[in-house]
Amino acid sequence: MIVANPLQTEFSFLLPRGLATGTLQRAGRMRLATARDELLARKHRHVQAYPEYVMLVLLSQVIIELGTLETVSPEDLENLFTQDLAYLREFYNRVNQVGNAKLPVHCPQCSHHFETELVLAGEL
Repeated sequence: MIVANPLQTEFSFLLPRGLATGTLQRAGRMRLATARDELLARKHRHVQAYPEYVMLVLLSQVIIELGTLETVSPEDLENLFTQDLAYLREFYNRVNQVGNAKLPVHCPQCSHHFETELVLAGEL
């Protein structure tokens, strides 16, 4: 009997610069988003006035760990460096659209197939 791999729902990340909150917060984990996350983000009071704020609300809902922070709010994420925000946007899109942060690769010289993580925009 073949047992399928369980669905991966949480993904680790490392911010290129980090969120400065007195302590530099760089390592974190993000869970997969749900339709409910997207709907609730669009109903958020700040998003009603500033639609571009939706990404901060959405990220605050799916980031389950960021350094030593117990919770992550949209207001916390307002203090991200733009490089880190770009990284998190791309990371969010990749894990929610592709299902992982890895890409299948084929070596043209030896024909070996393997997976690698694509360097995200913003990674050092």
